[in-house]
Amino acid sequence: MVIKVFLASSSGSTAIKKKQQDVVGFLEALKVDYTQLDIACNEENRMWMRQNVPEEKKPANGIPLPPQIFNENGYCGDYETFFDAKEDNMVYAFLGLPPPPGSKEAELADEEHVVENGTHAEETNAEENPDDSIEVPVEERNGNDEATEGETVGDEAPAEEDQAVEETDEAQAEEEEEQEEEDLQSEEEEELRQLEEEEEAEVQEEEETE
Repeated sequence: MVIKVFLASSSGSTAIKKKQQDVVGFLEALKVDYTQLDIACNEENRMWMRQNVPEEKKPANGIPLPPQIFNENGYCGDYETFFDAKEDNMVYAFLGLPPPPGSKEAELADEEHVVENGTHAEETNAEENPDDSIEVPVEERNGNDEATEGETVGDEAPAEEDQAVEETDEAQAEEEEEQEEEDLQSEEEEELRQLEEEEEAEVQEEEETE
């Protein structure tokens, strides 16, 4: 399986260049085999990338921006999903590759497997030995329920305030992300127009020479 990274070699956007370098540099650090496919100089690469990015993953204008990552013909994701996977130590899962032994991702997978097996064993023991459970008197259960209700009422107000703050932060983050996408899309469209103008100029020069 070959990892394909679609890039724009002549992009005028500093943000796009930084994202492309981040993806390529991290793949090289992991010693993952990958192929760079330039969409700025190759129309086939550009059209293939646009056609194979899922519709639900495309921006509002329908034009996905580089870098875009594929495993053979299977879509892995864009820079944002790659960055999230990197933060969670899940890059190999993101790429659809098995993590190498001794890597953090392999250790996390082993830990999850152990936790799942341990939880299953505890549940099985509880089912096999129902008499081992300790019964709590009705009076104590009622008292605990009343105390819990009182604590819940007191905690509702701070929880609502925290939720309001989180919603505000999320809204601001979404606005900033949308603005950045619009800026990147505008720069990409301008770059494509420049490439088309250069191609037309070359064609005209050839015709005049003939």
